[in-house]
Amino acid sequence: MRRPAAWCRGLLGLLLAGCMPGAAHAAASPAPAASTASAAAAARGWITVTARRIVPELQAYGQIEPIAVVRVRAVFAGTLSRLDVVPGSVVQAGAALARIGGPRMRALAVAREQVLRSASAREAAAGRTLDIVRRQFQARLATAQQLDAAQAEWAAAGAAARTARARWKELEALRIVRAPASGTVLALRAADGEQVGAGQAVLTLQPATGLWIRASYYGADAAPLHVGMQGTFRPAGGDASFPVRVAAISPALAADGGLRIGLLPAGHAAPPGWRDGQWGRLSLPEPAQRMVMVPTQALILDSGRWWVLLHAPGGDTRQAVVPGPTQGWRTAIVSGLKAGQQVVVTDAFLEYHRGIARDYTPPD
Repeated sequence: MRRPAAWCRGLLGLLLAGCMPGAAHAAASPAPAASTASAAAAARGWITVTARRIVPELQAYGQIEPIAVVRVRAVFAGTLSRLDVVPGSVVQAGAALARIGGPRMRALAVAREQVLRSASAREAAAGRTLDIVRRQFQARLATAQQLDAAQAEWAAAGAAARTARARWKELEALRIVRAPASGTVLALRAADGEQVGAGQAVLTLQPATGLWIRASYYGADAAPLHVGMQGTFRPAGGDASFPVRVAAISPALAADGGLRIGLLPAGHAAPPGWRDGQWGRLSLPEPAQRMVMVPTQALILDSGRWWVLLHAPGGDTRQAVVPGPTQGWRTAIVSGLKAGQQVVVTDAFLEYHRGIARDYTPPD
């Protein structure tokens, strides 16, 4: 197939231009007069580090969980009935959850009713006797001592009657199991028709206002923590972050070496959407600091410590550093490096381990 003459002449010109020194530079588009510092650093392989003002953040995973759960118990022994709630039911404070009945409860009710009737009869009799003694005293047929005794008996009978009436009302109130607070039923500990003892748990209730966040921090991240520290919590799968504050810090380390903390919503109530068991990311900002920033690729991990290579006219030297928070492709240095020093970036890992063969001893 024959090519057009113009196309052949253009191809020959490109081949000749590639063979001439500086032809590629001349053919390329002119570079900007002011090149960026990153391009210059990439060309020479090292950069001069500078300090910047950053706000470190203590990051951790947290989980929403109840501060405490309430075990609703039966006050009297008897047969459980009318238990209409199931796990997950939302109840209000004071709502009737179940009722205690059966032969044992009826026997207790009969005994207290008898005590109430006896105390009421005694009170009525003491009142009639006091009226008679008062009339006799006015007619000078009774002494002051007899009047005082009648008044004392009437007062004692009245106190006994009031106690009996209170115990009867208490029985009527406590034979109904009620919710002590608004919340959600977590689990049932008994069923309709079951015999329960005095003090036995009937169900477990999670109070509506009893949720907080539990998280653990480790090592140096645990040192700046203090009660009242403000931060944000973003539930997994959600787009919104909620303000929180540190409410409690454990006085001892956990078995895994972490320091556990508890956080409450910054407002007066839990934000909508909080769910027991939900995980999320917790962020607690620290006071702003000035730290040296280096490209993350300049950091070298060796023997459990972090290093960088300092560039100098006499040769590169190793420098131990302590990394801090990261911002994109850069990492802050907490200690070990000062602003103005030059750090090797390009092939820093290879340069650091150059000559490793001389120090390597093969096994026997």
